[in-house]
Amino acid sequence: MANSNSDQQDTQTQEHQLTVEGASCASCVSKIEAALRSVPGVQKAEMNLAQRTATVSGSAATEQLIAALQGIGYGAKSLDDKSDGEALSDQETADLAYYKRLLRDTVIALGLGVPLMLYGLFLGEMSVTTPTERVAWLLVGIATFGVMLTSGRHFYIGGWKSVVSHSANMDTLIALGTGTAWLYSMVVVMFPAVLPELARHVYFEATAMIIGLINLGLALELKARGRTSEAIKRLIGLQVNTARVLRNSKEIDVPIEEVVLNDIVRLRPGDKVPVDGAVVEGHTNLDESMLTGEPMPVAKQAGDSVAAGTINQTGSILFKTTRIGKDTALAQIITMVKRAQNSKPPIGRLADVISAYFVPAIMIIAIVSALVWLNFGPQPSVAFALVSATTVLIIACPCALGLATPMSVMVGVGKAAEAGVLIRNGEALQTASKITTMVLDKTGTITVGKPKVTDVVLANVASEAEVLELAASLEAGSEHPLAQAIVESATEQGISAAKVEGFNAITGQGVEGRVHGRQLHFGNERLMRAQGVDIEAHQSVAQALASEAKTPMYLSADGQLAGIVAVADPIKEDSVMAITRLQQSGLRVIMLTGDNRATAAAVARQVGISEFYAEVLPEDKTERIMELQMEGEVVGMTGDGINDAPALALADVGFAIGTGTDVAMESADVTLMRGSLHGLADAIAVSKATLRNIKQNLLGAFIYNAAGVPIAAGILYPFFGVLLSPVIAGAAMAFSSLTVVSNANRLRLFKSSPRQAMQTDAGVAA
Repeated sequence: MANSNSDQQDTQTQEHQLTVEGASCASCVSKIEAALRSVPGVQKAEMNLAQRTATVSGSAATEQLIAALQGIGYGAKSLDDKSDGEALSDQETADLAYYKRLLRDTVIALGLGVPLMLYGLFLGEMSVTTPTERVAWLLVGIATFGVMLTSGRHFYIGGWKSVVSHSANMDTLIALGTGTAWLYSMVVVMFPAVLPELARHVYFEATAMIIGLINLGLALELKARGRTSEAIKRLIGLQVNTARVLRNSKEIDVPIEEVVLNDIVRLRPGDKVPVDGAVVEGHTNLDESMLTGEPMPVAKQAGDSVAAGTINQTGSILFKTTRIGKDTALAQIITMVKRAQNSKPPIGRLADVISAYFVPAIMIIAIVSALVWLNFGPQPSVAFALVSATTVLIIACPCALGLATPMSVMVGVGKAAEAGVLIRNGEALQTASKITTMVLDKTGTITVGKPKVTDVVLANVASEAEVLELAASLEAGSEHPLAQAIVESATEQGISAAKVEGFNAITGQGVEGRVHGRQLHFGNERLMRAQGVDIEAHQSVAQALASEAKTPMYLSADGQLAGIVAVADPIKEDSVMAITRLQQSGLRVIMLTGDNRATAAAVARQVGISEFYAEVLPEDKTERIMELQMEGEVVGMTGDGINDAPALALADVGFAIGTGTDVAMESADVTLMRGSLHGLADAIAVSKATLRNIKQNLLGAFIYNAAGVPIAAGILYPFFGVLLSPVIAGAAMAFSSLTVVSNANRLRLFKSSPRQAMQTDAGVAA
């Protein structure tokens, strides 16, 4: 019964994707997330201001989520029923339409605002002193109101919705600032006598210019923001729409949605693989760089797996589908990248907390500023009060604050994915940048993970081929990894196993049998001594092989040593360079392995690791990680994602080594699609670059608001006679967001090539 309830709960828990309309700043994010979390059944809700999307986990229905957002003044649409390509296409279409509208609004507003500003600068006073000026400025006021209704309409609608929902956001500040400037100016025009003569100044140009400049800033930000999602666009672009399927002995092209499991698919030269599968006929080379970051083509033949999105280069093959739709490796990668881009690192939540109080605080500061100017300012105090309050409201909009984190996360996670590094969430992204100790498993992480014959030493036989034939014949029926390595080596050299008579396995020593009428023994030193075989002349060779992390096995024929076959799990070609990268970046690198101490010492020596622990059981690995954490180390653990699952889960950041289609994406915080440890170094480098970029953005946004608000309130006026114009404030606010977006886009220049290993930290995020 417990399992039944658990299954039911899992069925009810779903992840929903919503596109949110009307979100404009960091304060919107906190309100939207709070509204979504208040819906019964919601377990988690995160809003990405950069993408204008929300990700919600729980049992709540989509209709409930949309209703909750509409209740606080935001529009929302579900993306659940759309494919990744359709969702991206819809978003690009909507962004293009919005971009064109913003440009139109900019032209309308600046078309009025710029001439008015030039008039005020060069031709005359913008004040009302004569009946003719009253009529002229009344017409200008009406024209400005038209600008407010067209170009500024979305600000006022958003501001009104925020009032109705008892909240405040960027639209509130802009609507209050520009609306106050226009209303004051209309009072000057309609009732000039109620104001002192020095206060009869109109601010229609400020209203029009602010609306125009903010719309321009939003348009430029939208254009720049589109570049941050290039990585996910490229991944989605790897998906194909049709597949060439063999049905009823004929090859036909069918929509990708109609491909089913166990279909036989034809792949021709130049084709993209449509779904995951296993080759059943033919051989070819696949370019898998778009999934794994590995530039070299990978040979494929019968029995090998192929992954959706990879590109066939040469031959023509047939493969049987094994995973389709959202189950393909590519689809899972896209889902994982999107989820990570939508997530928040802990540093990003700081902006959300601040923004919840920021807008109300700014409104209070604007009122206090106006009161100070009214009571203590020079004449015309009313005009000074209006200018300072309006400028404070306009300059303080927290747009840049809201974009600071998600923009960097989007680019950073996307760049990591291009290098074959899948980062699961924002928290892992941030923690990876703080790692001080990296713990590496040996087998399959530092080494290839598959034993191979490395040496054949001759004693009393004529050739290596003869030694391999005799050894492979004895081991042909064994499933032991070392035996399989010998058989595979013989097969690769075209050597066939001979018939064995009288086969017998000797526990803890090896095997024996008759081949070609010769009595053979194959195994370790104890077996040779038990059979009275003289190995003294070759013991030093065997010991030398053992010191290189190789396993020497002796072969005797009719009581005489015939040769030594050495088998080892070879070290990956680039492990030494990758480990050097980690060490040169200041990390303490430790190797943990279940192998014997001699083998572990040899591997550690070859790759340059001075600290290692051998003969370690899985539970011992977790204990060692706990010890390191208690010493104050921030620990990263790298393993195969399955055997090392407890250690991966316990580490501050778990890195799973995987390859293309067979990768344990859910077993660790970061998945390295390549089998190379360079992916590990790249993951840490990209996390450091992203975190630096986020800090730059947040610092810039904080400094901007911290410095801008007091200056806008008039703190410099008593000392230097400087009072910031609302128009300048509007321009500064609009372009602060553009600065954040541009800085985030610098991450797109991040390079992860091993050739730049020694200068990674000096890259674009410096």
